[in-house]
Amino acid sequence: MELIPIQVESYAGYQADETPRRFCWEDQWFEVLEVVDRWYQGNRDPEWPIANYFKLIAHDQRYYLLKHDRESNEWYLCRRW
Repeated sequence: MELIPIQVESYAGYQADETPRRFCWEDQWFEVLEVVDRWYQGNRDPEWPIANYFKLIAHDQRYYLLKHDRESNEWYLCRRW
């Protein structure tokens, strides 16, 4: 899976960068309409970094999979369809 670094503006609840609200990819901002699914990675296997994944629908009506690497605090676009 190719990870493309992106810029994300997120809602910060009781944890920092809790839910993405919009993201910038290829110099274009995409508003998040809905977070369809969310899951976590890490803690059990030290080879895998601790990360949050978000499957969402953006304003262009396409699905996106975003990864937030919590150790480096970097966001990535994993997939678009």
